Amino acid sequence: MTTLQSVPALGTHPASGSLPSRAESREQLSKATYDLLVIGGGILGISTAWHAAQSGLRVALVDAGDFAGATSSASSKLLHGGLRYLQTGAVKLVAENHFERRAVSRQVAPHLANPLTFYLPVYKGGPHGAAKLGAGVFAYSALSAFGDGVGHVISPARAQRDVPELRTDNLKAVAVYGDDQMNDARMALMTVRAAVEAGAAVLNHAAVTGLRFTRGRVTGADLRDSVEGTEFGINARLVLNATGPWVDHLRKMENPDAAPSIRLSKGAHLVLRRTRPWKAALATPIDKYRITFALPWEDMLLLGTTDEEYEGDPADVAVTEKDTAQILDEAAFSVRDQQLSRDLITYSFAGLRVLPGGPGSTSKAKRETVVTEGRGGMLSVAGGKWTTFRHIGRTVMNKLAALPGHPLAEDMEPMARLPKKLPLPGIANPNAVAHRLLVDGGTPGPRMSADTARHLATHYGSLSFDIARLANENPALAERIHPEAPEIWAQVAYARDHEWAETADDVLRRRTTLTIRGLATDEIRAGVESVLGDRRS
Repeated sequence: MTTLQSVPALGTHPASGSLPSRAESREQLSKATYDLLVIGGGILGISTAWHAAQSGLRVALVDAGDFAGATSSASSKLLHGGLRYLQTGAVKLVAENHFERRAVSRQVAPHLANPLTFYLPVYKGGPHGAAKLGAGVFAYSALSAFGDGVGHVISPARAQRDVPELRTDNLKAVAVYGDDQMNDARMALMTVRAAVEAGAAVLNHAAVTGLRFTRGRVTGADLRDSVEGTEFGINARLVLNATGPWVDHLRKMENPDAAPSIRLSKGAHLVLRRTRPWKAALATPIDKYRITFALPWEDMLLLGTTDEEYEGDPADVAVTEKDTAQILDEAAFSVRDQQLSRDLITYSFAGLRVLPGGPGSTSKAKRETVVTEGRGGMLSVAGGKWTTFRHIGRTVMNKLAALPGHPLAEDMEPMARLPKKLPLPGIANPNAVAHRLLVDGGTPGPRMSADTARHLATHYGSLSFDIARLANENPALAERIHPEAPEIWAQVAYARDHEWAETADDVLRRRTTLTIRGLATDEIRAGVESVLGDRRS
């Protein structure tokens, strides 16, 4: 592991084409009048900014924290059709979800998404029988045009070969289906990059302190740069509130009498070290409506999720002892005890689902997107799911085009004329990228290890070669950040110069996997902060 003494020298020569300074970004944002100001850098706001910039609008995107710093990096990391929706007869919804899932994983971001086989165990006395689940996974795969194979049923012995920690006591059969998986934070960052490449101006760690009004209409926002402590403002013809769990907080800035429009559901997850390799994921029915997941992810095991109403401050959401116990207890339905030891837990996280307001159980509530217009003309968008993030962006843009008076319609290209499956930056075959990195990625420097090459290829795609060049130019950047993780120091310098990383958490939690692996030690955190400080010094 690179020592602290050598870290300060890692980033003294920022790469060419690096991001503008925060002062330059603030000046750019404060001087222009934008067609659209998007407040909120979760995936809904990011996707809308991307599509708006593609349509020709002048777009600004800001977030009080980091991009994807809240709910959007606290998901179950799945791109999926929504198997459970078949129970409610939502066949069209499942088909639409599958279309979006396949588009993202095949054409838009094959370098950031990967197919994942799911095993759905059927236990004696469980909520569903083998015949019902077998028919369900067949119908599910049919709605995906059998693009991931045909849903079917296999024997417990066959399933245990792929999932060695599968509990086989009273296991009658295992239904099989296919979906996709991703690193949500990396997918969000690549979408930010796509928005910027399309012309959007973006700034994270910039909190809204108030809205600007012109003759009663919301025409911008005042902000505070939390990194440097300076204040500035942005003027815009239209403002979109995409602040997720904080959407009603911003609506009250527009109208103190605004009634609540959403409710929140907390979803908690645990990350554990794996005792043995898994070749498939488990989706275990807990009752008629809920499924608990055990997912091989980032060489770890991801368990969850919970689903309970949350009424506290969104900033305070956290995994409690009750959450941990519930997740482990539910996982124990299908996972052996030796894999569920608390000693294996490396990290836990919780996010807040934004659901439409109304009565009923949060587990049964629709994950739909709600777009509303406030008294001052500010649009608010909330809800939805990761799988349909492109569709949500298009939906919001169509709403903008149809606003009374058509304030933006003349300036924007209709969504129908834009490419349907525009790829995200770095698109490439990750297997080919990893091969190239292994063959010549280390020339003239040290040879790159196989796990690092694979990690870079599946998190950056063809942009991996930019990181490899940094490592070649400076041998210290080719060293691992921690011996038990695939990341190298070049990724920290790259995150600083090209991915808007301002804090150690930005790097360790969202641009790398050090935190989720339980490897973000004080020494590593200090080293990352030193590299980040080189840009500001």
